[in-house]
Amino acid sequence: MADMVRYLQCFGGLFLYLSLSFTRSMSNSHVYIVYLGLNHFSDPIITSMSHIQLLSTVFEGEEEAKQSMLYSYKYSFSGFAAKVSSVQAASLANITGVVSVFRSKTLKLHTTRSWDFLGLTLGSRSRSRNSAVPPLMQLKFGDGIVVGIFDSGIWPESPSFKERPDVGPIPVSWKGQCFRGEKFEPEIACNRKLIGARYYLKGFEQQFGPLNASGNQEYRSARDFLGHGTHTASTSVGSIVKNVSFMNGLGGGTARGGAPRARLAVYKVCWSKKLEGKCAEADILAAFDDALHDGVNVISASFGATPPLPPFFASSSDIGSFHAMQRGISVVFSAGNDGPDPSLVQNVAPWSISVAASSIDRTFPTKLILNSNFTVMGQSLITEKMIGKLVSAIAYFTDGACMKDNWNKRVATGRIILCFSTIGPVAAAEIAQAAVKLANGSALIFVEPPTKQIASVDPIPTIRVDIKQGTQIQHFLGQSLRLPVLQILPSRTVIGKSPAPVVAPFSSRGPSSISPDILKPDLTAPGINILAAWPPKTPPTLLPLMIDL
Repeated sequence: MADMVRYLQCFGGLFLYLSLSFTRSMSNSHVYIVYLGLNHFSDPIITSMSHIQLLSTVFEGEEEAKQSMLYSYKYSFSGFAAKVSSVQAASLANITGVVSVFRSKTLKLHTTRSWDFLGLTLGSRSRSRNSAVPPLMQLKFGDGIVVGIFDSGIWPESPSFKERPDVGPIPVSWKGQCFRGEKFEPEIACNRKLIGARYYLKGFEQQFGPLNASGNQEYRSARDFLGHGTHTASTSVGSIVKNVSFMNGLGGGTARGGAPRARLAVYKVCWSKKLEGKCAEADILAAFDDALHDGVNVISASFGATPPLPPFFASSSDIGSFHAMQRGISVVFSAGNDGPDPSLVQNVAPWSISVAASSIDRTFPTKLILNSNFTVMGQSLITEKMIGKLVSAIAYFTDGACMKDNWNKRVATGRIILCFSTIGPVAAAEIAQAAVKLANGSALIFVEPPTKQIASVDPIPTIRVDIKQGTQIQHFLGQSLRLPVLQILPSRTVIGKSPAPVVAPFSSRGPSSISPDILKPDLTAPGINILAAWPPKTPPTLLPLMIDL
């Protein structure tokens, strides 16, 4: 009896050790994507069963494998996403028939006159001087085409997504659908314009936890919280909306997408995490699997990861776009926002299109008047006249570097602060804006090289001037016995007076860091100050660095 007790104690200890070892192994597990190439089964149910069978080889049984699996990619190609340990992932990679196994990474989102500038006018009779295509043909652009947008969702009530009275029936080739969100979320109501809306969340929640934990605001549906998806969708295929502008007539005109008659299918793969768009690769590949099966004709995606880049078949974007290419479906990616240094372009697969961001010939000049006798022109989106005392940054920030950590605790209420991007490691206007807001300044004059002056929606009024003008303002300040009074007049809209197109300073450049002999980016398109649809409940700027002030 004593021997039996000792045996059971030893067996129990071994069982406990193995259980703890398994628990530790799973606690160190991550979401991996197992890519198997073409789908050799015509039945998606059989494909999913084969995935479970394959995954079971690294688990104790089929039930554990099912619990581990997030997605089975079973329509357009073969593969699956599962939560496994690095040891299990290595075992799967050594199985015959497995093309690649890689950890699901998190990609980042890349955050009215553009089509006129490209020559795609809305004239009814005469051909535009810049256009090679008659306007009546241009209005048919996109007719019968379904464009899939992989982004942060959609605000379906926007006028940009209302169906036109003359729109025809939904293409018979379409197999997609609209999904209802949770009970507390509005339903995504589809129509003959917005014909599909899906969302993918499993990969995101495995990486970051429950969607709305710790006060994170999001919609557990295809509805757009961040605004990025609504903006890109309306830019691509938005319906014609007349008499629109930013504010008080800035950039006024008719807004529409490049293909206003195309149908829209939304695949929400990017979610808000501390007001930044995060896109899990496991979710992205699931969207590709569905979109190719649904019947889209074109896919547009604006996300990526900063180099070093993975091999082509260890990337969800590259795998998904490869199988799209096999079906004759064009996939268009943004080049990335890591410019202007070379070799930082993010989406470089030769079977997809990579697009850099460039300017259009529209500017928003803003006049600055110092003491009623000295005038400087900057760039901004100021809609109302402002008056305040102009001060140099050195009065509020150590060494004149406009950074939060350099603030000397003096309050700048009612002051307009002059900051140079060349003093200290400031570089970006967002850093100076956070510093000036912390000091309670009323506005910012930000001095930077002329190639970087882009009017923007800012958390505080910001006027961008070039180095020459900034130096003149600095000298004026130095020669004044008292702080000069600065008037900032409302911005104006000026068209055709600036050189364009010019590649944006933030846009990622080539050559490709994987295949430098293949030209990437492939082309440029308008990507600066594009006025398009936006969710009414989302502020136009979502800068995380401003939240903790």
